[in-house]
Formats: sequence, structure tokens, C-alpha cells
Amino acid sequence: MARLCIALVAGEASGDILGSGLMRALKARHPDVRFIGVGGPLMEAEGMQSYFPMERLAVMGLVEVLGRLRELLKRRKDLIDTLLGERPDVFIGIDAPDFTLNIELKLRQAGIKTVHYVSPSVWAWRQKRVLKIRQGCDLMLTLLPFEARFYEEQGVPVRFVGHPLADTIPLQADRDAARLALGLGLEPVVALMPGSRGGEVGRLGALFLEAAERLCERLPGVRFVLPCANATRRAQIEQMLEGRDLPLTLLDGQSHQALAACDAVLIASGTATLEALLYKRPMVVAYRLAPLTYWILKRMVKSPYVSLPNLLAQRLLVPELLQDAATSEALAATLAPLVQDGSAQTEPFDQIHRTLRRDASNQAADAVLALLETR
Repeated sequence: MARLCIALVAGEASGDILGSGLMRALKARHPDVRFIGVGGPLMEAEGMQSYFPMERLAVMGLVEVLGRLRELLKRRKDLIDTLLGERPDVFIGIDAPDFTLNIELKLRQAGIKTVHYVSPSVWAWRQKRVLKIRQGCDLMLTLLPFEARFYEEQGVPVRFVGHPLADTIPLQADRDAARLALGLGLEPVVALMPGSRGGEVGRLGALFLEAAERLCERLPGVRFVLPCANATRRAQIEQMLEGRDLPLTLLDGQSHQALAACDAVLIASGTATLEALLYKRPMVVAYRLAPLTYWILKRMVKSPYVSLPNLLAQRLLVPELLQDAATSEALAATLAPLVQDGSAQTEPFDQIHRTLRRDASNQAADAVLALLETR
């Protein structure tokens, strides 16, 4: 059999993690496989020759994308031309749907097999994208089971591979060891997680700190930890802390350590809510958007829930306080009983963890190789 050539494109750090795990699993089955495309340092360490730095694709937000649109469109066109010349056995687009779905469509039209790894939130909004996915994608690999059900109903070939976070986070986290590592004692600990992006922290940071102040009045002796995604976020939070007297420890990164150590979490909606679930920590989910964005999304989003724990349970498992409902008093009042005993909320988390724990990288590699056998 000729040497396998596999093209992959990842657009940000989370995609680099997924891509490197998949590449490792593919190499275990085909040691002489050749990888081409775009990836970050982890994918490069597995043997990818990246055509250009992955950072050029990592842009968030509409305004930022507009500023870079010409460059992104040119890079995509050049990438399609290069891959049509190389004719890999399969192309795998990892997340970054606005960039990769178009590449998949063009390559599939030219007879190259295509896989998309990590579903965009089509089940929640912009459902028309499913038509583009059906046209451009031989196989969709999803991290979550409800996503796979959606694609089956839409006639898109799909495989639920499980979530890599569920593989790496232990079924039982050691709270005592995490507290020791962070220098915390026996007092109740609440993790504050207002997001990793500047805009999120701008909208939620001060609100979370006010909620913490209210919680101190309700639960004397409570302590707080707040993991900062990077130095910029830390400076942003430090500014918000001026003039406040809170028993709060700021951490550099270490979000998993904070989740392992805490009794409960006040958290922004996003992937971190899945991490809190996997650590079996009770949580209150809050989110605020710009009013106009919220108004538009409210009309577009088809899902009754925003947080991953509720989407996975298909019921209201964790409280969601959104927009005007997210006041410091409401957050503190909802959180206080969970700090004392959140077991009613966390009992179903274990079953969800086991459902998602499927050895995702190996499942994904098997699905890709099975697709190639149908050539």
C-alpha cells in the first residue's frame, strides 16, 4: 500500500491539542504516514510541516475578522490550490468551521475524502450550515452525543468519538492534593471563572467580584480562587479588584487545579462548564452579552439551554443566569446553598463523564481509517 498522506488544518490552541492526539493515534497504526497542512507547536512536534503559522488563523470576533479578511481569504485560496496539487488521501478540518468548511467542499468536489472534527454549534443556531456540511463532508466527528443525533437526523455521516477532556480529567479528582498545591486550608472555596477573553472578563469580571462580596456576607470564612488565562487577563482583574477587600487568590492559568480544589464554581458559559462538570463541582452559570448581540441570538438560537452540562443532560441541571437575570445578589443567593452541599447537582455528572470518556483520539483515528477503506 502506498504511503498515507493526511492533510489537517487547525485554527487555534484547542484544535492543536485535538490534532496532535489524532496524529499520534494515526502514527501508531501507520508509522510512515505523512502529515501536511496547518497546525500549531503540538502538531508540528508530531511531524506536521505547517504551511504557515497557525496563529494567522486564530482570530475571534466579527470586527477582528473583518480587519484580516483579505489575508484569510488569500491564505485559504492558496491552501486549497496546494492541497489540490498534493492530493492527500484525506483532509481533516479541525474546528474553525468558517475557514475549514469551504476547503472541505472544494477538495471533496475534486474527489478527495474529507472529515470535519468538532461540530460547529449548528444544532443551536445557523442550522442552514448543515447543508454546506452535507455537501462538503464525508464524515463528521463529534465530541458530544447530542451533536451526533442531530447529524443523523440531517443525513450527514457522523461518528461520536467522545471528548478528549473526559479522557484526561480523572473520574475522581483529589481535592485535598489540589488545595495543598494552592496553599488553601479547610475553609469553603469558590472558584470564580469569568472567561478567558478580554470581552468576557470585561462584562463578567466585576459582576463576579461583586457576587463574591455578597457571598462573603452569607458565608463568613469563604475563600475564592480565580484562574487568569494570561498576564493581560490578570492585569484586567487586578484593576477590577482595586478598592475591594476580598479573600481571593489569583492564579496564573491552573484552571484545572482551581476546579479540583474548590467546593463550587461561579462560571461563564463555555467549554469551562464542561471542565467543571468533569471535576464534579456544583456550578452556577452566568453570561452577559452586548444587548444587541443578545437580542439577535435570542431570536436565532434554537436550544432551550446555553451551558454544556444542561445540553448534555437534556434538562436543567445547573442554574443559568443570563443577561439581566445575572445580578450579583441573584448569583450569590443561587451559589450559597451549593457551596454547603451541591451533591444533588453533581450526582448525574459522573454518568455524563463516563459517556464522554471513549478514548477520543483513537476513536477518531479508527473512523478516519475506516473511511479510507471505502475509497
